Amino acid sequence: MILLGGLAVGTAYLGRTFGLRDPIYLTSEVTLLLAILIVTHSVLPFIHRQEQGAAGEELVGRLLEDLKRSGYLVFHDVDLGRGNVDHVLIGPGGVFSVETKSHPGPIAVRRIHGAVFEQVRGQQQLLERAVGERVQTLLVYSQAWVDRPFARRRGVVVLPARLLPQYVASRQPVLGEAEVRRFAQRLRRAAGQPRRRRWRLRDRSLFFPPGLHPRAR
Repeated sequence: MILLGGLAVGTAYLGRTFGLRDPIYLTSEVTLLLAILIVTHSVLPFIHRQEQGAAGEELVGRLLEDLKRSGYLVFHDVDLGRGNVDHVLIGPGGVFSVETKSHPGPIAVRRIHGAVFEQVRGQQQLLERAVGERVQTLLVYSQAWVDRPFARRRGVVVLPARLLPQYVASRQPVLGEAEVRRFAQRLRRAAGQPRRRRWRLRDRSLFFPPGLHPRAR
């Protein structure tokens, strides 16, 4: 936006200096218009998508944090070296990988592109190698209405964020406290240095289990 302001001021100056019919002024006008088109059709939508995605991850992250009271450990933005997982949940119901999507919807499960499931399954394989346990994969839409909540495609459960706590709470216990701690420790060892947070939170330590926060290293 600063660049556009500078171009606008420069264009006005050229108009006054050389006249409105001068080729230099006309060229600057065309350049300004092109810059406005690029910013409004490419740059601003990209920034909006980035902010929307970060807000979606934060929403899902807060929902998962509430599950700590049920014995779950929560990890966010986990870097496994060949890609990051938005959220990892380890607790009585097992190990879960959570991929967050912020599309506004509505979402028809049968129309979700196959590449999305390939991405999620790839994260599942990385996580299973890291913790040595079967991982349940969840594709969570933070804003969208989903036509068939809890539907499963290619082994991936699809659901809206509002139903995420309900789904996890409905899982039968399969892990004891010792197993939860063991798998969490394996994940900590496998995870790379957490990347800089994209969420603008007052207390960013909320999103790091004990021992994983950068300040603790």
